[in-house]
Amino acid sequence: MFELVHKDTRSRARIGRITTPHGVIETPSYVIVGTDAAVRCLEPEDIPKTNTQAIIANTYHLWRSLGDEGLANFPGVHKEMQWNGPIMTDSGGFQVFSMGASREHGVGKKPQIADRKSLIADEPVEKGVVRVTESGVYFDDPSTSSGNNNGEEVYLDAELSMKIQEQLDADIVFAFDEPSSPLHDKEYTRDAMERTHRWAVRSLEAKTSLQKIYGIVQGGTFEDLRKESAEYIGALPFDGIGIGGSFGSSFGSSTENTLKELEWTIPFLPERKPRHLLGMGKIADLFYGVEAGIDTFDCVIPTREARHKSLWTSRGRMDIGKGVHGTDGGVIAEDCGCPVCADLRVERRELHQMFKIKNPEAGRLATIHNVYFFNDLMSQMRDALREGRFGEFKGEYLGRLAK
Repeated sequence: MFELVHKDTRSRARIGRITTPHGVIETPSYVIVGTDAAVRCLEPEDIPKTNTQAIIANTYHLWRSLGDEGLANFPGVHKEMQWNGPIMTDSGGFQVFSMGASREHGVGKKPQIADRKSLIADEPVEKGVVRVTESGVYFDDPSTSSGNNNGEEVYLDAELSMKIQEQLDADIVFAFDEPSSPLHDKEYTRDAMERTHRWAVRSLEAKTSLQKIYGIVQGGTFEDLRKESAEYIGALPFDGIGIGGSFGSSFGSSTENTLKELEWTIPFLPERKPRHLLGMGKIADLFYGVEAGIDTFDCVIPTREARHKSLWTSRGRMDIGKGVHGTDGGVIAEDCGCPVCADLRVERRELHQMFKIKNPEAGRLATIHNVYFFNDLMSQMRDALREGRFGEFKGEYLGRLAK
């Protein structure tokens, strides 16, 4: 499945190839988020224009939106998306965090809770809608709620997650896990990690398809737990390794903390298996992640921020909704080869006006640009690695952003 093609001599960065039934992913690579088996704002024919190599869909949300009957008749994510490239599905594990501890701890909201100590002493910010047990997780399903009543509980565990992912028919699936909050204490983080390990074994035992499966390393912000989890998951017969957790500033962490966690983790992982960093995808994250030895990344940044008027360029992020762009006749970025910049030559003032009048074409054009931008950045990183100049490329690129 994974071929290690080239290793950087000055870091853990590497070039590889992940071979799937629907094509090859040249790594390092960005995996574009298509939550409900669709990349938001894009038509199927738009995806090839963005140089996308792989897409990741969301098991939990597809399961809940399709229902059991819809899932039984589902044609598979490739047919649903009308896209014949490699597709991953997550396990639904991230929703254990996003619908539970994330709400209870106020993680991802502004203002964020400042530290773990204050969290433990205070009441939850918001009631979570998950209940974690040893066997699996109960979700309070809002789609079944009525009036002021809570919805019915729906249950998801390792075995059901594997069954759903088999029905979704992606090329690569993930084991069911419990990501802990960055504000969980060590005792709870260890409990969640050990549950993740037991669920990993159950996921492997439950998988009956030929799909490739990744295990997920947890352990939160604790060095000894990260190392322990990396050793344990790395020793199991997974096809690849995901590195999980509530990463990034949106979840109360920092790039520096994430880098430390990668430094603790990666030396304990098998070199001949692909490594996927879940939920990280800003420019600096990508450079530092590649340098640390990550092969693939997924994040909602390219698509979500495009819908909210944020465009990414080699000079950083641009808010096209700002008034200064209302009279700007330039394209988004002259050095960009995406169809929006290079072929259509859409002017900033045109896109600004489209967003202003809520023209849905604005989101489509912005998404094409952003997805292309991040895919192209990863392509440039692969070129730099082949040519032995990754360190210089990283320094020049990030130095330009800092100005």
